[in-house]
Amino acid sequence: MERIEGAAVSRCAASPYLQPFTLHYRQNGTQKSWDFMKTHDSVTILLFNSSQNSLVLVKQFRPAVYVGEVERHFPGSLAAVDQDRPLVLPVALPGSAGVTYELCAGLVDQPGLSLEEVACKEAWEECGYHLTPADLRRVATYKSGVGLAGSSQTMFYAEVTDAQRGGPGGGLAEEGELIEVVHLPLGGAQAFSDNPDIPKTLGVIFGISWFLNCVAPGLRPQ
Repeated sequence: MERIEGAAVSRCAASPYLQPFTLHYRQNGTQKSWDFMKTHDSVTILLFNSSQNSLVLVKQFRPAVYVGEVERHFPGSLAAVDQDRPLVLPVALPGSAGVTYELCAGLVDQPGLSLEEVACKEAWEECGYHLTPADLRRVATYKSGVGLAGSSQTMFYAEVTDAQRGGPGGGLAEEGELIEVVHLPLGGAQAFSDNPDIPKTLGVIFGISWFLNCVAPGLRPQ
């Protein structure tokens, strides 16, 4: 996962996942404009494995995080990127610079599937757990990336057991996914969330906080 070679950046001419636009508008009599990206909505699933008394996270390499770290450590690295050819990054960081801990998640990009069905599909593909929509509890729906995208994300919660794990997870290789399933013991969840040196998404921090406040108090001691 962390062996990253030949990293080069080019401008994105077209993508099935995002489209750049500029909104021109007048607010309180003042003409303004704002650049934004049209993206898909998404779902995320907080999984608690009661057999192992652990939260189920995923770990994967995120190219955007990696390039952001390159630019942060070596400002100006992206200044010479043009439309014609990819720019080889002048200084390569180890692949670990782009690896993050996340909740299982996926885009809502398949017409005809409910949010719950998308969540179940992702739980199987990424983590290997069999779920049905009836297994899910809706936690919250919120806006993400409000300054850039403004898409909606819905978080679900599900309790699972080892018996429900029928596959290895790891994502779909044909879609370029390379995902590691991580079981986070409950006893270390708060410290994991609080540690600024562990790269993680806001969804992980919120999910752990919600679980410890809304679910954990009702669990039987193990």
